[in-house]
Amino acid sequence: MAWSDLFSAVALLLVLEGIVPFMSPDALRKTYQRLMDMDDRTIRVSGFVSMIAGVTLLTFAR
Repeated sequence: MAWSDLFSAVALLLVLEGIVPFMSPDALRKTYQRLMDMDDRTIRVSGFVSMIAGVTLLTFAR
């Protein structure tokens, strides 16, 4: 893996994460409020599921 691949992946991540705040800041604000109301376990499980999905997608992409 070259450094350019890593930088490209980080750049793509920033673009994708910037879409929601750009398109709908109010929806993002509401989502953050819902996150504040969730317990730690629920947030950790959703983060874990997200990581597993990302690793799975990356495995199929490579």
